[in-house]
Amino acid sequence: MTLTPARDAAARVPDPVPARFPSPSPSPGLLRRAACEFGLTALMLLAVVSGVRWLFAPDGYGGGGVAFTLLGAGVGVLLAALMLSAPGRWSGGHLNPAVTVVLWRLGVFPGRDVMPYVVAQLGGSVAGTWAAGLVWGPVVARPPVSHAVVRPGPGWGEGAVVAAEAGVLAGSALLLAGLLGHPVGRRLLPYAVGLVTALVIAVLGPLSGGSANPARQFGPALLSGEAGRLWVYVAGPVLGAVAGAGLCRRAGVLGMPGVPGVRIARPPVRPRQP
Repeated sequence: MTLTPARDAAARVPDPVPARFPSPSPSPGLLRRAACEFGLTALMLLAVVSGVRWLFAPDGYGGGGVAFTLLGAGVGVLLAALMLSAPGRWSGGHLNPAVTVVLWRLGVFPGRDVMPYVVAQLGGSVAGTWAAGLVWGPVVARPPVSHAVVRPGPGWGEGAVVAAEAGVLAGSALLLAGLLGHPVGRRLLPYAVGLVTALVIAVLGPLSGGSANPARQFGPALLSGEAGRLWVYVAGPVLGAVAGAGLCRRAGVLGMPGVPGVRIARPPVRPRQP
């Protein structure tokens, strides 16, 4: 669940604060940024399925509450590293369709780029899950791993899962808006995302499943044949993203009151010397 806008999605109004990830090269085009999202999401799912394989399979750690904590810590560190990587700086490192929707609704990501990003993230989810099966073999397809598909705990109905997933994304939207509105916050953003993700997996993993990312569930659900509840893990985060972004805009959390988006400018262009 990563939370930075793509660089050429920035608003046109200059800001005295430079972008968090300045680069001497021109901002990459949509195709390149979408390719980065595909690759980063694939790496994330490869790592997630690998972690589930070794933490929950009988020949691994064996599961339990501590396994969710370990998985959350590993995924949190990985997300921060992916956001800070060069591809993460090029694309913004969303890795989550709901995050892309949040940034669009906050006015810091262009609507025309939403669908290419979402398609790339979902495609990367399938590719990363499939690659994990190649790496670890048949054990990935068998229970309890089952391609790391997310399942709700006992007593959690579909409505409760949707509410939990939506609540996580609404809170993430508020966090995102607050951090993006300040230069120090933008520097801390990758680490905050990693910490929040670790907490969500550790706390909600044994309960609602702790996905909070449609791409996290998409590939595993398709390849495991357990797509019946996929809509729950898609609808919840997307609804939460829209609601959270709406609250931020109404409350003026992001940027100055009345301004529908934070102003993140590119580094100034210097004229070439003769």
